[in-house]
Amino acid sequence: MSEQPIGVVGAGTMGQGIAQVVAASGFTVRLYDVADEQLTRALANIEKGLGKLVAKEKMSESAKQEALARLSTTTDLEALSDCGIIIEAAPEQPALKEKLFRDLSHLSSDAILASNTSSLSLTRLAAVCERPERVVGMHFFNPVPVLKLVEVIRAEQTSDTTVERIEALAKALGKTAVPVGDSPGFAVNRLLVPMINEAAFIVQEGTATPKAIDEAMKLGAAHPMGPLALADLIGLDVCLAIMNVLQDGFGDPKYRPCPLLKRMVDAGYLGRKSGRGFHIYE
Repeated sequence: MSEQPIGVVGAGTMGQGIAQVVAASGFTVRLYDVADEQLTRALANIEKGLGKLVAKEKMSESAKQEALARLSTTTDLEALSDCGIIIEAAPEQPALKEKLFRDLSHLSSDAILASNTSSLSLTRLAAVCERPERVVGMHFFNPVPVLKLVEVIRAEQTSDTTVERIEALAKALGKTAVPVGDSPGFAVNRLLVPMINEAAFIVQEGTATPKAIDEAMKLGAAHPMGPLALADLIGLDVCLAIMNVLQDGFGDPKYRPCPLLKRMVDAGYLGRKSGRGFHIYE
């Protein structure tokens, strides 16, 4: 892999996890966000995450300190100009991501621009860039330090070389890369989020409680976590955004978002990050 730094754009939950894994894997990381306070929180959470690995004896204290030393933060996008690979982990808002990719494309003509989008079109993102062949999807899963999968999504414009470099990076990060075509929701979320949406319909109809649904799916389908507990972990706003992308992309009524899911998002009941979703969190 290149000795160039790796940039991570967005210091939310996914950006933090990606930055932690990249730094722990021996790479220099530049973590960008528009807000200083978000970067401060991100650094604290990354240090806490690495500390858990030390406590579990999966990492030494010295390795933790070395990983933190490889990580820097910035609110200046120009600071990513020498990065060989830039991983975008901004919120799932098409206009925001397109602006970021346009700006990043102007920033560096040589960098590979990888998006952690969970459902948006990579072909559309690539189309706003000067070097669309260098745009690719690199979809990590939450929690990033734990889950091994990375969906590698090829846009219509993506070159073989770009895909090969991202697959090599995923391997270097201890992840397993699975190639997926550029279709709404890709593979995992196209299967997973409609299941969550259907579970919300079951709650809305009064057929079963969230606790009962989660227990049934753990015991009856051998899922390690029930669909509604998982929705709370993902974020109900993210689940709703993905359902909207699926409905818009396919135009099929089977992807209609559950009205209860919409109301919960409107109420600010977003899951673990807000303290309340389908379940209550202290």
